[in-house]
Amino acid sequence: MRLRPDDALLVVDIQRDFCFGGSLAIAGADEVIPAINRLIDEATAAGATVVACRDWHPINHVSFTARGGPWPPHCVAGTEGAELHPDLRLPSGTPVVSKGLDPERDEYSAFEATGLIERLRRQGIRRIAICGLALDFCVRASALQASRAGFETHVALAATRPVSKEAGEAAVAEMAKAGVILDAA
Repeated sequence: MRLRPDDALLVVDIQRDFCFGGSLAIAGADEVIPAINRLIDEATAAGATVVACRDWHPINHVSFTARGGPWPPHCVAGTEGAELHPDLRLPSGTPVVSKGLDPERDEYSAFEATGLIERLRRQGIRRIAICGLALDFCVRASALQASRAGFETHVALAATRPVSKEAGEAAVAEMAKAGVILDAA
């Protein structure tokens, strides 16, 4: 996907807890940062909108194992693990959308309860390119919701990694079936 001024690049959850040494580290997560930085550079050069999202959980979030959820505590608001990865090169002033703030709801999509869909529509955005972590959870959920909202939605597969290979393959099949365009390069 060649980015244009009426496009948006959504960078999903490139946070310390999902990268090497983090509490919910994804294999190969750090390897996608150079590819994401190239996409950010391309978006900036094209005049496209760049938006980042992050998990920003309260300490007692429903998704955490202490509450019966599937995940160890991760991306707790205000902690080092919730910080964006230091090698990520977002342009100055890039909006950062926080999700997962409600302790009683798990929100995987960058568009769920954040107002981001309306914001992008007001800006005249027609296409969204998505990259980041994890392919089988937050990237998948964001891509499916963007597509349902009527955006031409692309996922940059070289700039994402799944939690598990099998779930990643299932996510790719589900997104393709929903009309999400999967960009391999």
